[in-house]
Amino acid sequence: MNLPLITVDHISVKFLNNQLFSNLNFKFTQGQNWAITGKSGSGKSVLLQAIAGNIGVNGGSIIYHFMDDVHKQELSGDALLTFHRFIAFAGAKHHFKTLSNTSDFYYQQRYNSSDSENTLTVREYLQSVKVNEHKTPYWTFDKTVAALNLSALCDKQTIKLSNGETKRLMIAAALLKNPIILLFDNPLTGLDVETRKSFNVLLNEISASGISIIMATSTFELPDVVTNVAILDNGSISQNLTRQEFEASEHSSGEKVVVDINALKQLLNTSATNHNYRQIVSMADVFIKYGDNVILNKVNWLINHGERWALLGPNGAGKSTLLSLINGDNPQAYANNIVLFDKKRGTGESIWDIKSKIGFVSPELYQYFPTDNSCLQVIESGFYDTLGLFRPSIKSRADLALNWMKALEIDQYARHLLKNIPASAQRLCLLARALIKNPALLIFDEPCQGLDNHQQQHFKSVVDAICNISNVTLIYVTHYQHEIPDSVDKVLRLDKGEVVS
Repeated sequence: MNLPLITVDHISVKFLNNQLFSNLNFKFTQGQNWAITGKSGSGKSVLLQAIAGNIGVNGGSIIYHFMDDVHKQELSGDALLTFHRFIAFAGAKHHFKTLSNTSDFYYQQRYNSSDSENTLTVREYLQSVKVNEHKTPYWTFDKTVAALNLSALCDKQTIKLSNGETKRLMIAAALLKNPIILLFDNPLTGLDVETRKSFNVLLNEISASGISIIMATSTFELPDVVTNVAILDNGSISQNLTRQEFEASEHSSGEKVVVDINALKQLLNTSATNHNYRQIVSMADVFIKYGDNVILNKVNWLINHGERWALLGPNGAGKSTLLSLINGDNPQAYANNIVLFDKKRGTGESIWDIKSKIGFVSPELYQYFPTDNSCLQVIESGFYDTLGLFRPSIKSRADLALNWMKALEIDQYARHLLKNIPASAQRLCLLARALIKNPALLIFDEPCQGLDNHQQQHFKSVVDAICNISNVTLIYVTHYQHEIPDSVDKVLRLDKGEVVS
């Protein structure tokens, strides 16, 4: 008989001034690996945070049965030993520190060599992880680095990592702790196809090493290691199933996605500008190097006005760096032969001139975007390309922001602070911010991260509708083929900094 590890006993959790859970029950026993799934905003991440002890419960209790065995071992005679030491959590956002032990990062820092040097390397970050002493560590530094394919990145500053590389580093740090319980918040998000396949294998080894796993994930991404599935809905676990009982297709939204085309036409006409460019992007033999590392090697790319491109490639291929040259965030653009909006870089245009023509969103922007503005203010800031609204709101623009929120089905959060809404709604706010000024070029870098199935399908339909009724140019980055809008008909594929067919 397998013994219980954790019992969630009739807990109530208040999160962001909302009573998210009331009287929720959940039991986790040895030999089980759980997937917690449900719609965006259902509380998957909050439940993991509560189990990790990062969020308090205001009713009921969480019982950590595994601590009985820990105390029997009398580890180091530590009277203050708590369950926190034996639970590792790999969340959606990183919490890297500078060499001065602060978190004072800014969005463009990774592209500015002098500033990015003030961060730990991958090796230093992993060596700072405190390893538990309840048993001989199975996951050593060398084993973990090899398992997460981080060997070649050990001397790279953490701030310079791609989104997928950062995800692998966070997983490695959690694993190095050699916990009893390992909590993952959407661990496959941001990982390329091959890494997802290898991670599936890695999860089996993690489980075999004696670590039990609980993960929040999509119904369509259940790794083989999962033995049980809990479905969250309306503040409670609506279904508790074994892997064999669960069928992902039965839990998709199944609803028809409806987009109000007339409303979108009005939104686009309201903020219309005359886009008469011939070439949106022209790159010739672009070469980017940091130290001894070549990031982009002789990249050629021509994007004509009105074209819709997918930019594809594995983690670390150079996609984010390539986009930073277009979006005005990378100073190395001046050392290369790059034409943007029919004008060569370095011939008098400012970064703000470039940004005014682009609507942009990325995982890195989400990571660093300040969250103390209201959602309406965040979206209105898209007119000024600032990370937040630093001037008085203009009513006509605030009204337009609200209408974009309605178009993306998030208008109920209009007056809320960005930090007080679900992560999926935060991401949709940043997408509305990219759309609000009707730019000549839209750059969507993994825009569907953290969105549930309905939100993904709805956003994809909105993008296709915008492309059908306007002459906008689009660059779309994703690791999932099904996320690519139907309007995309051109592909640039990168691998190791080079264009591949």
